[in-house]
Amino acid sequence: MKLQRFAERETNGGALTGPFTLRAVRVGIADDHPITRSALRSYLDEQDGMRVVAEAASGREAIDLVRTHDLDVLLLDLDMPGQSGIDALTMIKAKAEHVAVLVLSGYPEHQYAVPLIRSGASGYLNKACDPSEITAAIRRVAQGGRYITAAVAELLATQVMTPSPGGLHEQLSARELQVFLKLAQGCTAGQVAAELSLSAKTVSTYRARLMRKLDARSNSDLTYYALKHRLLD
Repeated sequence: MKLQRFAERETNGGALTGPFTLRAVRVGIADDHPITRSALRSYLDEQDGMRVVAEAASGREAIDLVRTHDLDVLLLDLDMPGQSGIDALTMIKAKAEHVAVLVLSGYPEHQYAVPLIRSGASGYLNKACDPSEITAAIRRVAQGGRYITAAVAELLATQVMTPSPGGLHEQLSARELQVFLKLAQGCTAGQVAAELSLSAKTVSTYRARLMRKLDARSNSDLTYYALKHRLLD
């Protein structure tokens, strides 16, 4: 997909007239913090060839947003009430495959970047990045490419080239990884259910699946595994 995707000509009675003009990249922002959305909107609207057209405060709203607005790129947070960004990503790609999803999260790359990219995200940025990197990433994914930081590229290369024994977490889905990390941090099943808007039964199902996949027998084993693989940094 080339930059010409955003090139348009004025028409006169159906005939093309005049030179091509570049249409601004249409951006949506999905984040549950109003201050974050406002700051991103103000910054991105100041950039040449870029325009924020819609905002969402939850995963459910993000799914509705891509169905009701013409977007090129969606900036997607992970931790949002109701339906998280992790859940929303799959639905968004199913309903609006043409929209590039750029995850902008407070979680470090080594926790979620690889499984989310495998799930269809076009890129992953930590919120601590320089603002200019966000605009560079938006322009890149809007043209059909992927934005891979050096840290994420190293993670991808490590998993492809050196599949190490003990790296069982690399096969977890993004949702499984999310539940795993919360349990490893000491959260009870009830707390995980409340934080992720899941039922207690669903969390118990995930926990049993994690125990099997990670060869663990208790939450303490999950914590030890996470610490050993530096997943709680």
